[in-house]
Amino acid sequence: MAVILGMGNPLLDISADVTQETFDKYGLLPGNAILAEDKHQPLFAELAAKPDVKYVAGGATQNSIRVAQWMLQEAGKTAYMGCIGDDDFGKKLTEACKTDGVDAKYMIDKSTPTGTCAVTILDKERSLTTNLSAANNYKASHLQENKATLDAAKIVYSAGFFITVSPESMEIASQAMLKSGGTYCLNLSAPFIVQVPPFRAVLEKTLPCCDYLFGNETEAQAYAEAVGWDTTDVEFIATRLSLVPMAAGKPPRKVVITQGCDPTVVAIRGVVTKYPVLKLPAEKLVDTNGAGDAFVGGFLAALSKGKDMEGCCKAGAYAASIVIQHSGCTYPAKPDYTF
Repeated sequence: MAVILGMGNPLLDISADVTQETFDKYGLLPGNAILAEDKHQPLFAELAAKPDVKYVAGGATQNSIRVAQWMLQEAGKTAYMGCIGDDDFGKKLTEACKTDGVDAKYMIDKSTPTGTCAVTILDKERSLTTNLSAANNYKASHLQENKATLDAAKIVYSAGFFITVSPESMEIASQAMLKSGGTYCLNLSAPFIVQVPPFRAVLEKTLPCCDYLFGNETEAQAYAEAVGWDTTDVEFIATRLSLVPMAAGKPPRKVVITQGCDPTVVAIRGVVTKYPVLKLPAEKLVDTNGAGDAFVGGFLAALSKGKDMEGCCKAGAYAASIVIQHSGCTYPAKPDYTF
């Protein structure tokens, strides 16, 4: 059975290079992730019509799980749950997981298309605009039907994006890990997750059960601003997040904040340690899109192997350094990495 279980929003990325004009037209910001509104709908067709368009299996949690599986190189060590449609895009996602060795337990919604994400790339920086579609319809009843997978998992991970879909599933999973002594991991994922009060409320309710909290510097700063901490100091924010009390019997939370090409900040019990990342020359960078997801994937793979924080950050940094040399969250056949 799978050691690592991911629960999230499965999306097919529709990815292409665009001009500043496209960013301005749709109000897109580099490095940002948003949910599509009516004004964004023509963007998906515009990208699909581009000669350089690529279709890549996506969704933040699914990316991390596929990278973890790639790092582990042992089929079935990871599993994934989320909702897709009964269509060609859904089949593409199913095939991608099968090829990678991920045990995909998709809920299938026959009446709604598979979710898509418009990945607009400008000067190697990307902006993500998501049509959740079927991904938005995941139900906790599906998790209950697949409880054997949850019970077998030692590590459960969700990106913060899943908060918008099924807080009930996240509560079931985090409580299951609390009971079994397993590890529950969560990602801040995007500024809007911490800025929208109902979403932030779910995050804060989940924190006492959260063993590892991931994020990047922008998301950490957005959290601090949203809760009225008058600071942009990433180490200070990570420290405060590490000190939010844990549920009874849980070890201290580890807060892991990536900062692009700067060292990763880790706070445990209010103590900060920094871990280096692998710096690449600019000409090797292809697409920073999957860097954060890949870091988590490498990190979780190392965690499942019993590695310490240094070992987990090292594996995360390696995975991210490979993925950013490819378009989308993709990678070569095998990692050049041993645990």
